[in-house]
Amino acid sequence: MELFMIISVDKNRCPQNHSCPAIQVCSVFAIRQYGFDAPNIDQEKCTKCKKCVKYCPMGALQVI
Repeated sequence: MELFMIISVDKNRCPQNHSCPAIQVCSVFAIRQYGFDAPNIDQEKCTKCKKCVKYCPMGALQVI
């Protein structure tokens, strides 16, 4: 059985009032943010390296 993992954004933990700092550490450009809304993760581009999860100061990016 293969485990399926995704990176998700907990909008309750994301302040949504600034540019997402985790965008800077994503080497495959899988994180997008429009204005100051919570970022979105493109699961097809995401390599599940978890750099963004470790980098997010608010703990809003999580592995599910």
